[in-house]
Amino acid sequence: MEVWPGGAYPLGATYDGEGTNFALFSEVADGVELCLFDDDGTETRVQLVERDSLVWHAYLPAVAPGQRYAFRVHGRYEPDRGFRCDPSKLLLDPYAKAIEGDTDWAPACYSYDFADPKKRNTEDSAPHVMRSVVVNPYFDWQDDRQPRRTYHETVIYEAHVRGLTMTHPDVPDTIRGTYAALGHPAVVEHLTGLGVTAVELMPVHQFVQDAHLLEKGLSNYWGYNTIGYFAPHNAYSSTGQRGEQVLEFKAMVRQLHRAGIEVILDVVYNHTAEGNHLGPTLAFRGIDNQSYYRLVDDDPAHYYDTTGTGNTLLMRNPHVLQLIMDSLRYWATDMHVDGFRFDLAASLARQFHEVDRLSAFFDLVHQDPVVSQVKLIAEPWDVGPGGYQVGNFPPRWTEWNGKYRDTMRDFWRSEPATLGEFADRLSGSSDLYESDGRAPYASINFVTAHDGFTLRDLVSYNDKHNEANGEDNKDGESHNRSWNSGAEGETSDQEVLALRARRQRNVLATMLLSQGTPMLLYGDELGRTQRGNNNAYCQDNELSWVDWSSVDKDLVAFVNRLTSLRAEHPVLRRRRFFTGDRDAEGVPDVAWLRPDGEQMDADDWDSQSVRSMAVYLNGRAITEPDRRGEKISDDSFLMLFNSGADATDFTLPDGLFGDMWEVVLDTAVGDGGESASIPDASVRTLIAHSLVLLRRV
Repeated sequence: MEVWPGGAYPLGATYDGEGTNFALFSEVADGVELCLFDDDGTETRVQLVERDSLVWHAYLPAVAPGQRYAFRVHGRYEPDRGFRCDPSKLLLDPYAKAIEGDTDWAPACYSYDFADPKKRNTEDSAPHVMRSVVVNPYFDWQDDRQPRRTYHETVIYEAHVRGLTMTHPDVPDTIRGTYAALGHPAVVEHLTGLGVTAVELMPVHQFVQDAHLLEKGLSNYWGYNTIGYFAPHNAYSSTGQRGEQVLEFKAMVRQLHRAGIEVILDVVYNHTAEGNHLGPTLAFRGIDNQSYYRLVDDDPAHYYDTTGTGNTLLMRNPHVLQLIMDSLRYWATDMHVDGFRFDLAASLARQFHEVDRLSAFFDLVHQDPVVSQVKLIAEPWDVGPGGYQVGNFPPRWTEWNGKYRDTMRDFWRSEPATLGEFADRLSGSSDLYESDGRAPYASINFVTAHDGFTLRDLVSYNDKHNEANGEDNKDGESHNRSWNSGAEGETSDQEVLALRARRQRNVLATMLLSQGTPMLLYGDELGRTQRGNNNAYCQDNELSWVDWSSVDKDLVAFVNRLTSLRAEHPVLRRRRFFTGDRDAEGVPDVAWLRPDGEQMDADDWDSQSVRSMAVYLNGRAITEPDRRGEKISDDSFLMLFNSGADATDFTLPDGLFGDMWEVVLDTAVGDGGESASIPDASVRTLIAHSLVLLRRV
């Protein structure tokens, strides 16, 4: 085989139309072998003799797309000192653009003997692990244009590629659960009809199944177990795994973009699938364990873990930072992805031990001309010391607002003393985001997400029911801030069912009428249930999939009405926080009112028992211009909230706020209710646990 020196950049396997350049970083390696595999599994090893800047490289003129390959790294194997090179283990390319197959978890995948971990296992792992694949980088993007929506125009839909599409009746059986299914016209039509502007996909980077789950007949459904940061997960491909998954992913993105929908990826750069010191050797561990992973300072045989998964990437190592930034740029440029949601993002800020918003990772993101311009969403916590960092990420970042979730759940289950924080969250959480120059849309407002109850289960269960996970119901969060509405789980009680339906509408209406960026969980608009399972990470089956044969069409229409209202009225999605500015008539941009129509005072805010209030949003007081620089003029709205267990009479405010009102939305009936105008000072009765939106005529 002809072998040329090649170059040290770019890392990974790069096909240029005539051959392929291979480049692998390893500071600790004494030697590196490139392993090429034929269709029958025959392995051909090529010694990489060129080494520049800690990168081993070669160019092979004969290698074309579809070629399977991997590496073997020779070097020190001294686990007690942090060295874990082991040439008996076949290693994936950290920069592989596609990966074929899966891992079967044979003992050969591990560098130690199960019976005696101190004893080394040198059995060849090649028959049991995945292969990297050379890909063709060329793709006809046709007229693809990224939607580039601003945050205040965005409605996010958190979705799972398989879970959303596996049972859709209009999607062909042969492509269900794949990228092609997500880009299918029937699925795209549902998303556009719902008013969604961005899909946030749960992990689609190549991940591996966990051995302990497979032993129980389960699987890693969520995918937070990444092994390839450049490769689309191969099991979501309907066309093949030797590069076809890349083309299929790109085609999916192109279809969603044509519908005006952005694609955001949930990315897991905080840890890898290799686990703790007793995990397998699949890639990073065998390439350069000390460079890729954070080790315990005085015990380098073990890993310092702030993720709860066994390992954490070493965020102060320049090669780890390069890997992450190269990956982000690849997905943004080559794959046309529009943004990223960073799993356990607090771990990315731990350059040393503390979470530091001045860490090198944030500096690199902010100065990067590509990555800094896409949507950046943080899950602002991890499981390490001081890991809860809601409100503490730097400018340009938005955050999953965990405080919003908790507050809204408490308010709508009638917890005492929630009005003050409810007002903060409803108005954009200025207490969290205003001081560092961020805007209301920095708050990603959500009440449900993949981790926890679905919306239907939130109003149907007091307790988690995770028995199907095989962990004796010990896994998952026990404090869910849920209320079953009077009966645990499935029931035929019509009063309970009516209350549950109303409470679902309350949550959806509150979230989509709040200032900030709303995020829906896939299937919540359809009435999806996981039968009380709040930790369905291992349930790749009907428990987690959307049941398209049982769709709550009224709830879908209700959500569409809400997203339409939000899109039509800038006052419901302001670009700036409320300031107290008054319009020409002396009315402030926002007013907080008691049910009697008078403005709230300190005693009202501090009350333990008050569970009802009204909020006036002044559309005439918006001062910021629209995208064309024209001053915005909008309708004014009055939102009436009653989270209590009894009906409450609301006196509409006097003519200073409006002379006439019309009902736009009433969660008690699920639609706009009566269409007649209502004069000021009229009394509107809200039944228990309900919300009404009125528009000034």
